[in-house]
Amino acid sequence: MRENQAAAVSEYIISWLRDYATKSGMSGFVVGISGGIDSAVTSSLCARTGLPTWVIEMPIHQASSHVDRAQEHIRNLQNKFENVFTTTINLTPVFEEFKQQVPVISVDPVLQLALANTRARLRMTTLYYIGGLHRCLVAGTGNKVEDFGVGFYTKYGDGGVDISPIADLVKSEVYMLGRFLQVPSSILIAPPTDGLFGDDRSDEDQIGASYDELEWAMSEVEKGKNMQDFNGREQEVMQIYLRLNNQNQHKMDPIPVCLIPDMLR
Repeated sequence: MRENQAAAVSEYIISWLRDYATKSGMSGFVVGISGGIDSAVTSSLCARTGLPTWVIEMPIHQASSHVDRAQEHIRNLQNKFENVFTTTINLTPVFEEFKQQVPVISVDPVLQLALANTRARLRMTTLYYIGGLHRCLVAGTGNKVEDFGVGFYTKYGDGGVDISPIADLVKSEVYMLGRFLQVPSSILIAPPTDGLFGDDRSDEDQIGASYDELEWAMSEVEKGKNMQDFNGREQEVMQIYLRLNNQNQHKMDPIPVCLIPDMLR
């Protein structure tokens, strides 16, 4: 997508969202707001449909910078659109009570990842609760690199959604839409982060490669290239991309079903 196509792409997604909601008999949308670019763009597109759009902030020991950006974006949306509604649901006590009720083996990376994924799943449950109250679709905020490249999301967490309006856009295209939709500059310049660990670690810190690098790798794989075609940093990035793509196929593929042979029926 080129920068001058942002308006047309935006209108296309808005129309798609409106048509889908109408055909499904639902009233509007609910979007979890994190203070990041993906949720800001998704909520901005949903708001522009004219349908009721609930933007939900769900802090769990959230870094103050994330909270500030989320609140700034929500204020901007409400100033522009009468169909935008919001509520903040503090899930920190829920998360802490959950930790008190489940086994804790030790403080190690496995435990920390399990708890991070639990945060995402608590948020998914909350969004579906709000969606059920208001007959709204849960709009996903994943982009193409995250959803279909490296699988950088939580299964049945932020991956548990009804529709995915920006999942065919790579991260650079999401930023293009963000600029066109006048997302706050604080969000446009902030390093992408999933915010699941209660600190300021970025997505790049976790993955080991930037989104620009991952977009490049995804494009090269689509051309039929592999790790042996590159060297240096490019080979390193390709290795990261291919490892995560293979490791996270369980998120991208349909749930395996054990099919019973006819002879056993």
